[in-house]
Amino acid sequence: MAEIRSSAEERHEEALADLNATSREDQSFASAATKNRIDENLPAPPQNADTAASGDEIPRLAEHLFRHESGKLVSILTGIFGIERLQLAEDVVQEALVRALQTWPYYGIPKNPAAWLTQTAKNLTLDVLRREKVFREKEEQIAPVMEQWSSGLTHPEGRSADSELKDDGLRLMFVCCHPSIPQDAQAALALKTLCGFSPAEIASAFLATEAAIAKRLVRARQRIRDLHIPFEIPPDPDLTARLDGVLQTIYLLFNEGYKASTGESLVRQELCSEAIRLATLLAQHRVGNQPRTHALLALMLLNAARLAERVDNDGNLLRLKEQDRSKWDRGLIARGMFHLAESADGDTVTAYHFEAAIAACHCAAPTYEETDWPRILSIYDRLVELDDSPVIALNRAVAVAQVHGPEAGIKVAQELEKGRQLDSYHLLYAVLGEFEAQLNEFQKAVVYLRKALELTQLKSEQTLLARRLQDCEEQVR
Repeated sequence: MAEIRSSAEERHEEALADLNATSREDQSFASAATKNRIDENLPAPPQNADTAASGDEIPRLAEHLFRHESGKLVSILTGIFGIERLQLAEDVVQEALVRALQTWPYYGIPKNPAAWLTQTAKNLTLDVLRREKVFREKEEQIAPVMEQWSSGLTHPEGRSADSELKDDGLRLMFVCCHPSIPQDAQAALALKTLCGFSPAEIASAFLATEAAIAKRLVRARQRIRDLHIPFEIPPDPDLTARLDGVLQTIYLLFNEGYKASTGESLVRQELCSEAIRLATLLAQHRVGNQPRTHALLALMLLNAARLAERVDNDGNLLRLKEQDRSKWDRGLIARGMFHLAESADGDTVTAYHFEAAIAACHCAAPTYEETDWPRILSIYDRLVELDDSPVIALNRAVAVAQVHGPEAGIKVAQELEKGRQLDSYHLLYAVLGEFEAQLNEFQKAVVYLRKALELTQLKSEQTLLARRLQDCEEQVR
């Protein structure tokens, strides 16, 4: 990943590791074009800051702001200065977060940290652009916009800050899905730029390597620069052509929230909520109001209804049969069923339709034992004809085992193992281990569960797999 990691990202990590560093000299951005052009131009130390903030609190808050605010700030900056300045926008936002880590331990955490970051990003951007001829030519038009933005009270054209952020976020997502950008890079670029995903998280979403994701991002940024792709929502016909890429991005965002790829927590509810918010906005748009949009929204709502029961009070993973269904969110289920009905309009059926139908089957079952597994398997049979994803095929293997027994499930899963597409996917081995345990083949189960435990990075899954491994090992003795 060295070829794409910006110096600001590296300094972000350094600052997290050593909050007592005292140096505040200017440091370079990743882009050579911005190197040595940043002034030490920070907002004044806040008078009402929380000066008693602990050292641990500051990096946690910075990480939270990186997840929640960086995409918004990047989308605002690119909206004002153009998508061709995407690298500058990302660098400026990274720099603002680094300076928060450098200054807050001494001045205290501002009462409004997001506003502090906004003001810092604005100052840094202006410092760079004042030195450029193009900015001097446009300063009269840009300055009022920047002042309105930094005031936090009003936005151009009389829009509220909230609506402006929503519009800019979706605008940037549609720009990232421009047809001139390679298709395999569109969602990756949107997840990195707008959603703050790390290359490792993007790689996990695509079952790819970090090096492959790095190349996709480099190609995408190069295309944006070379073609001078504009920062705008295209006319309706072009918008429809980009919709699938946007929906894929939103779904990947939701999936990372539903089951995080790394970290201490299995569920990151804020990512799921953001994905649902974006899909809701799309469904309300005159062009985004399509059956496939409603199908995706239904799928996410029905799955989100179970979020509170996916882990216990200690953060340990609860399997579907262990969850208390009385605690599932009935309001979200009702909304999901509504959008599932809305998705039935028209003749086109997408993978989102089938996945939403499967989620609806789970939500409709009063108990785990009453789950309509034959119907779920029939839906998977149609889904794999439409989408040859090995992960979907593995999910189908679980349904096969429920209907026809674990031996049938093993046969399907082992075919996937031969294909080697899931070599580094821990759930393949976890599923095979579970099937073997159901057949009392505990020695075989131990081998598979050990492999699954080696591959998973998530603490809650490690805990569950370690417990299942111990149970099987005791049966072998």
